[in-house]
Amino acid sequence: MKLPFIYKTAEEALSVIQSGNRVFVQGSAQTPLYLLRELGKQASRLQDVELTFITVQGDIELDKPEYAQSFHINCMFVSGSVRKAVNEGRADFIPVFLSDIPDLFRTELKLDVALVQVSPPDAHGYCSLGVSVDIARSAVNTARHIIAQVNPRVPRTHGDSLIHTSRFTSMVYHQEELPEVDYGVKVGENELTIGKLIAGLIEDGSTLQMGIGTIPDAVMKSLYNHKNLGVHTEMCSDGIIDLFDKDIINNSQKTIHPNKTVTGFAIGTRRLYDYVDDNPAFAFLDIDYVNNPHVIRRNPKVVAINSAIEVDITGQVCADSIGSLQYSGIGGQMDFMRGAALSEGGKPIIALTSRTAKGINRIVPFLKPGAGVVTTRGHIHYVVTEYGTAYLFGKNLRQRAKSLIDIAHPDDREMLEKACIERFHRF
Repeated sequence: MKLPFIYKTAEEALSVIQSGNRVFVQGSAQTPLYLLRELGKQASRLQDVELTFITVQGDIELDKPEYAQSFHINCMFVSGSVRKAVNEGRADFIPVFLSDIPDLFRTELKLDVALVQVSPPDAHGYCSLGVSVDIARSAVNTARHIIAQVNPRVPRTHGDSLIHTSRFTSMVYHQEELPEVDYGVKVGENELTIGKLIAGLIEDGSTLQMGIGTIPDAVMKSLYNHKNLGVHTEMCSDGIIDLFDKDIINNSQKTIHPNKTVTGFAIGTRRLYDYVDDNPAFAFLDIDYVNNPHVIRRNPKVVAINSAIEVDITGQVCADSIGSLQYSGIGGQMDFMRGAALSEGGKPIIALTSRTAKGINRIVPFLKPGAGVVTTRGHIHYVVTEYGTAYLFGKNLRQRAKSLIDIAHPDDREMLEKACIERFHRF
């Protein structure tokens, strides 16, 4: 039975937003760019509308200075779309574990409106939140009003993604392509070397979590000789597809959700979006479940692979800022670093090139002034660069320094050794 659906214009739908409201914006590939552009046209009637979200893709328009009186961004992850606004003081950043955000929506950050982008309704009236279920599930569960941009290019995903049309305050039909990111094209020689080193740490039957970026993609390119891998991760990208097709990832050894890949969101190319479309092997679940360390630990041999901006010689990991310049956010790094550490046979891994593309060393005596510590030196286990692997768990500060200096860029080691002697009086 085909149900009748009434679509409104964006102008009509967005009229529910009032001055002083807090508005959630779905992120990643599901960023409802059309609704945001249309909301900008109503700026003259609005003041102090708070926009909150994690990673958004594309030009969201409302971060520009001319909208400052009407809209204020208060984000929980700083993506490239809003980085300039945050660091110029026109937007704010909330440091929070990704797994805690749903609880924020129930307590400190109650939502007036949620803007989401969904698939067209099926015969039963259910739409899908597509490839960004993560915190969007909790947002639509708690917001007073939900405005949906209905887009036939949105994949229908399985898991916690379904929402009935009766829940929407308004539906706006607009077709456009989803934002795409191809991490594979950015993988260089150093990243491939790191990928091979990490692959050597991964046992058959392990459960993988991959963070965002080129190194996780490089790891996946190095896993073709592995067997029976599983995936429980906050995000996935294109690199997962070939491993699925070769039955290297089959989730057969997982304790929870066996035979399914569990993720919060997916970001990649159209190939990935088509691959997860109506694919029952993928479960897109609420992030307060996916990223709960006590859920993560239930799977065997969890290998969490995350990156960093810099690591000091005691093992403190800065992953969200360049000094006081806010670059990204806490995200789910600590959720999975801790979950992997608690998993039987688990391995929490921080991976980074020894230097940036501009030649700046990333293993340092001290973090830059103003830098944020995302993973503490009490949580760190493995650090991998193109020069090797340092295992820090259970080591004292001087031993950690020696291990990290061994995998630093050769041209930086003398400087680091001197810093170690100054700090610990011997090397």
